[in-house]
Parts: sequence; structure tokens; C-alpha cells
Amino acid sequence: MQAVKNAAAAVKETASNVMASARSGMEKTMATAQEKAEKMTAHDEVTKKMATEKKQDRMHRAEVGKQEARAQNAASKQSTAATGRMAPTSTGGVTARSNNPTGSPKI
Repeated sequence: MQAVKNAAAAVKETASNVMASARSGMEKTMATAQEKAEKMTAHDEVTKKMATEKKQDRMHRAEVGKQEARAQNAASKQSTAATGRMAPTSTGGVTARSNNPTGSPKI
């Protein structure tokens, strides 16, 4: 029975890691699109540089969120192996969109 729980925990960890990677990739793509839009509407170099820095910050936060989610998923899997109970996994970490109460990206 324990082997089945460990296998289920491994599958759950893998699925959660895939979700975290997908969410991170989506966030990075949205950051790039937002940067391009801000650069097109910018009238000076300072605003364009700020848009690039903002994109880099969002991409870094997305990557950090993905790594935190992977660490949490690994800990969850180990907890399941130790206790025999399925522990909750991450759904992809914190993204820049989580600060917006509507869930839609800020553009």
C-alpha cells in the first residue's frame, strides 16, 4: 500500500512541477508582451528602459516562484513517503498576477 502512495505522490509532484513550469512560462510571455506594448507607447528612452526593467523583474519573480513551487512539491512528496498521507502540493507559486484581485493581468 505504501508503494502505491509513493507512486501517487511522485505522479502528483510531476504534475505540479509541470503546472509550475507552464505558469512560469506564461508569466514570462505576458511580461514580454507587456514590455513591447509599453515600449511602443513610450515617448522617451527612460520609459522604455523602465519597461525593460519591469519585464526582467517579472521574469525573475516567475522563475523564483517556479523554483519555490518545485521545492514545495518535493517536500510534499517526501512528507507523503514519511507519513503515508498525501500532502498538498503547490499550484505554481506566486506570480505577478496574484496581486490583482480580478485575476487578470495589469496592462
